[in-house]
Amino acid sequence: MENRSGAMKSNIISFFGFLLVILVLSSCGRDESGQLVGVLERPKWTGLNPYGMVYVPSGTLHIGQSDQDVFQTYTQKPKSISIQGFFMDDTEITNNEYRQFVHWVRDSIAHGIMGDYTEDSYGNEKIDWEFDLDYADETLSEMYYEGDMMLNGKRELDTRQFDYEYQWVDWKKAAQRSNKDVVRSNLIEKETIPIFPDTLVWIRDFAYSYNEPYTRNYFWHPAFDDYPVVGIDWKQAQAFCHWRTKLWDNFRAENEPNTEKFRLPTESEWEYAARGGRDMAPYPWGGYYVRNAKGCLLANFKPGRGNYPEDGGLYTVKADAYFANDYGLYNMSGNVAEWTDSAYHPNAYQHVHDLNPDLKYNAKTDDPENFKRKVVRGGSWKDISYFLQTGTRHWEYQDTTKSYIGFRCALTFLGRSINDF
Repeated sequence: MENRSGAMKSNIISFFGFLLVILVLSSCGRDESGQLVGVLERPKWTGLNPYGMVYVPSGTLHIGQSDQDVFQTYTQKPKSISIQGFFMDDTEITNNEYRQFVHWVRDSIAHGIMGDYTEDSYGNEKIDWEFDLDYADETLSEMYYEGDMMLNGKRELDTRQFDYEYQWVDWKKAAQRSNKDVVRSNLIEKETIPIFPDTLVWIRDFAYSYNEPYTRNYFWHPAFDDYPVVGIDWKQAQAFCHWRTKLWDNFRAENEPNTEKFRLPTESEWEYAARGGRDMAPYPWGGYYVRNAKGCLLANFKPGRGNYPEDGGLYTVKADAYFANDYGLYNMSGNVAEWTDSAYHPNAYQHVHDLNPDLKYNAKTDDPENFKRKVVRGGSWKDISYFLQTGTRHWEYQDTTKSYIGFRCALTFLGRSINDF
């Protein structure tokens, strides 16, 4: 009996001793017990589910022409690749979403003119957004058209001033072994981009065609708020992604870790997402045809020889029109074609890696035109059904704006797979 009670006391003492060690470890900023326990008091990270985005799980994809296009198969042979899980916008970026970016840039310029700045703890000067803006203030008159630039005496903002300046690190350059001694400042790229959409694309893209009402109204009128933004070149889309990341980081909790950066999807990510988990599916809905069993068209494109309104939209339609694919993504085919992050090369599939493949090149202004080609996917409201196929590749110059090209953002998921949680 005494041995049993002595053993019980010994166990109780050991238990409380163990608790004491745990308390010491959890209360100290460093390990005092000589054990390898990692850095304590790390920020919590439970992931995030960004508003307006859906999760595309990690998986394998056979990239290549999904239809029997023999000539394209010779140029780009099908290839098996693996893709890391990521978030993607469930619709193309709409006029109203992009307008939030435009208004942010407009207001930042106005605050700068008014001198509304504050200083953070590191001595950096930042805009103080707490100040209210009065655009009737004469101090802001330089933001408006004046003199003979005014139309019928109407006071209108000069949107040519809406520039967005941002920086990024050239990680490819940083990773080169020959650059191991390079100064960090040489790896930081800077860009200043005029971000207002090119509304004149509605006239420029179509000779001998009356589209002036769209030039005047498409970006500003409430009737088109939920329609995909167009007239955006590749660099403007990149600037939007940078601003969206900045917007998130500025409003997260102070001790919350940064998320990954919002960005354009790579060409492979786009194709993987478009197929909705249906490998080698020619269209996002999985079938071989652009009509369902009832004869209804399943996307916004150019049916037949040019019966534009047959699918329900003469030009673009709302960004969430038609049915989503199995990942919950709308209009991955049709409506507007979409910029990707990838540079275009006719036989890129022969060069890229089979793990998160991407062909990237940051073309300079004075580079040859061919170096400025970026992959555009999905087809648009003015394209025939061939361009709607998930395996069809197309391109456009990065400094080109069109009335049929928009974009959506992606965000890499940090972790193994969302399905593991």
